[in-house]
Amino acid sequence: MSYSIVLAAAESQGFNPLDIGASGAMFWTLVIFLLALFPMWKMVFGPITQALSERDATATAAIHAAEKAGEEAEEARAAVEVALGEARMEASKLVNAAKERAEVRERDIVDNAKKESEAMIASARNAIESEREKALSSIREEVVDLSLGAASKVLGRNVGSEDDRRMVSELVAIPASKPE
Repeated sequence: MSYSIVLAAAESQGFNPLDIGASGAMFWTLVIFLLALFPMWKMVFGPITQALSERDATATAAIHAAEKAGEEAEEARAAVEVALGEARMEASKLVNAAKERAEVRERDIVDNAKKESEAMIASARNAIESEREKALSSIREEVVDLSLGAASKVLGRNVGSEDDRRMVSELVAIPASKPE
C-alpha cells in the first residue's frame, strides 16, 4: 500500500525517494519512524508506561495509607479526648472526695478542740475552786488565830483551848452569803 502511494507520487510530480530535499525526506522519516515504532514501544514506551503505572499505584497506595493514618489519628484523638474526659471526671471525683474527707476531718478537729477546751475550762474551774477553798480555809484559820489572840488580850486570859478554837471556827465558817 505504501508502495502504491510512493509510485503515485513519483508519477505525478516526479517523486524521487532518494531526493532528500523534496518529499523524499518526509518519506524516509515516515519509513524510519514506522520501523522504529515497534522497538521504541517495547524498549522505551513500555518501561515508561510501566514506571508511570507503578508510580500511580505507589501514589494511590500512599494516598490510601495517608487517609487510613488520618482516620487512625482521628480515632486515636477521639480516644484520647474520651480518656482525658474520664480522667478529668475521675480527678474531679477525687478532689470532691478529698474535700469531703477534709471537711469531716475539720469537723472532728473542731469538735475535739471544743471538747478539750471544755475539759480544760472545767479542770481550771475545779482548780480555781480548790485553790479558793484552800485560800478560804487558810484565811479562816488566820481569822480564828487572830480572833483568839484578840480575845485573849481583851479578856486578859489565855483563850486557846480546843473548845474556844472550835467555837470561833464555827462562827467564821458560816458565810453571810455564798458567792457564785
